[in-house]
Amino acid sequence: MAPRWLRAGVVAPLLLGMWVGQMPASRADFVPYVYVPQRVELEGAGLGIAQAAARLLRVGQATEAARLAALTVQLLPDDPRGWLLLAEAQLRSKQLKEAGISLAQAKQLDPRNPGIWFAQGSLALREGKPKEAIGLLEQGLKLDSKNAGAYFDIGNAHIQLEQSAAALEAFEKAATLRQSFWEAINNQGLVLFEQGKTKDAIARWRQVLKLKPDAAEPTLALATGLFSQGLANRQDALDLANKALTGDPNYVLESYQKDQLWGPKLRQATQELLVQNELKAAVERAKANANPDGDNGDDG
Repeated sequence: MAPRWLRAGVVAPLLLGMWVGQMPASRADFVPYVYVPQRVELEGAGLGIAQAAARLLRVGQATEAARLAALTVQLLPDDPRGWLLLAEAQLRSKQLKEAGISLAQAKQLDPRNPGIWFAQGSLALREGKPKEAIGLLEQGLKLDSKNAGAYFDIGNAHIQLEQSAAALEAFEKAATLRQSFWEAINNQGLVLFEQGKTKDAIARWRQVLKLKPDAAEPTLALATGLFSQGLANRQDALDLANKALTGDPNYVLESYQKDQLWGPKLRQATQELLVQNELKAAVERAKANANPDGDNGDDG
């Protein structure tokens, strides 16, 4: 999503033109004179490049967006918004170390921007530092207490720390702040299933599918929940599992489920579902098409 600070309009181009003049007769060559752009032209060019980078991010071309955003911060080194855009592009293109450097620069320029704290918290979470992530996210919430995404990340950090009650509370807060936040409702189901509250987990996943009918993760999770309840739900479970694996074959992999913060009980129950004869063809097809390093899945 494009940062809110980017605005449409005609942007002044970056002019690095040169012209030449004839030298005295004693010299047969030419010397170039370089035009140095004015500040307003540099600012216009920087904003124009930032707009282009944001458009690339929207269509999933994160690596290309990072290259353009790097030009933005060269032109506008004192604008924290450019550093934030660069960090977002670097995060999406898995340049975690570089994203950390960009976020640190943004924070130095604008330490009271909650978005920077939230981004640093998300980065710490991706680097497997959940305690550090919670601290950064909570600092951000002191500046912006209504940020649903921050509560969602805190919930994920608590899952990593095996603190299920705190995780559930954070996900519930996120879903309260943003009514259509299906990922937060989905992750409530993940926690509830691990707590042995299968009916409550099933209710959450059904709620998610009303908001996001084609989401593969809650579809497979619901299939597992129904299957674990016995024969009465067997056919529904098989149909849902088949649909989920077609939608995102990555979920056939237990390692991928774990990456999406599925707990051991849910992963084990899912494996018991996926070895059913009726799913053999779907499972084999999903294994052949799985690409966990790609972009074809829904994350919870």
